[in-house]
Amino acid sequence: MIQFGLPFDLADLGARLRRPRGRRVGTPTATPEVGSGTPAVVPPPVPVLPPEEVYFVRHHRARRYVMRFDLEGRVRVTIPRGGSRREAEAFVRRHAGWVAEQRARPRPTPMAPAEQRRLREEARATFTPRLLAFAAQFGLTVTRVSIRNQRSRWGSCGPDGHISLNWRLLRMPAEVQDYVLIHELMHLRQPNHSPAYWALVAEACPGYAHARRWLNTHGRQLG
Repeated sequence: MIQFGLPFDLADLGARLRRPRGRRVGTPTATPEVGSGTPAVVPPPVPVLPPEEVYFVRHHRARRYVMRFDLEGRVRVTIPRGGSRREAEAFVRRHAGWVAEQRARPRPTPMAPAEQRRLREEARATFTPRLLAFAAQFGLTVTRVSIRNQRSRWGSCGPDGHISLNWRLLRMPAEVQDYVLIHELMHLRQPNHSPAYWALVAEACPGYAHARRWLNTHGRQLG
């Protein structure tokens, strides 16, 4: 499943900023001032974002902490296998500047329900035949196609062959749209994001890396 990666995949950033082994994140302790003989005053840690602005999700397949925005502007933090809420909150604090920078970007105004219904129907007419054509090309079976107003995904794929797509795909370049469709279809062969899965995506969509970068850069602006 595709998730808004910050925009909407700080996965790469999270990978680069993982702590070295053996180091634990904790509340700093007081250290003596040079020549004073008394402990230095250590300020308390910066508080994590308010509950209405951030939420934490555990994912047993995740290998690192990941921070993403959902379509409502809340920060979604993925806690990997073996991770802790405490370390996830420290991860958010370290990237508070990045969160502020992303929120400073302009966001689209809310859309009227009638306009959203129109776009969903347009997306259904546009993407259903393309998805089924790709499925036939790769020898896969899609049982049902839904167009949704998903909050934190570009699409999803169920084990029964039911694929859901976000109507906001209409606002993407054609090559990025194709990547999203192929991404979901490949889950019919590999229902995970393992190296084997990404090998299937790379074979079916050689330009997928460029499409992922586009999503990471522009995804949150699609509103």
